[in-house]
Amino acid sequence: MIEKAANQTELAAPCGLYCGVCRVHMAHANDDLEFKERLAEELGLTVEDIKCEGCHSEVLFVGCTSCEIRSCVSEKAFKGCHQCGDFPCRFIKDYPLHYGRRVMERAIPARRALGVEEWIGKELQRYRCPYCGGKAYMGAKECWDCREPVDID
Repeated sequence: MIEKAANQTELAAPCGLYCGVCRVHMAHANDDLEFKERLAEELGLTVEDIKCEGCHSEVLFVGCTSCEIRSCVSEKAFKGCHQCGDFPCRFIKDYPLHYGRRVMERAIPARRALGVEEWIGKELQRYRCPYCGGKAYMGAKECWDCREPVDID
């Protein structure tokens, strides 16, 4: 069953990623100190740096504040790359996180075809642990809840 995407559209990032399954966003939204500590150590940041309310908010993750994709979409007055005829552009091809780039290449055409709400529902369904059903995040190699290995992206 696909989860309802109501009130989630603001988490549809311009680049085609869904902020609702971003590990930084999830740690911040859930105020999960253990997860924030783990991310801070992994990323070489402080716990205070582990915050984000999505690409359309004023509270951005430090790594997203200078996103070229976000700037490009804004300059073109689009909601996302799914509206642009230049996909896949150099910003996506040069995106520094391999799993992020792979997700964008999958997600942007899907968002075009399905519309934002159905696409979000499918993203929420995709990012579930196949073993325990717990929420997973983009790029996860193991389930946070049951610790089983996952390869969702």
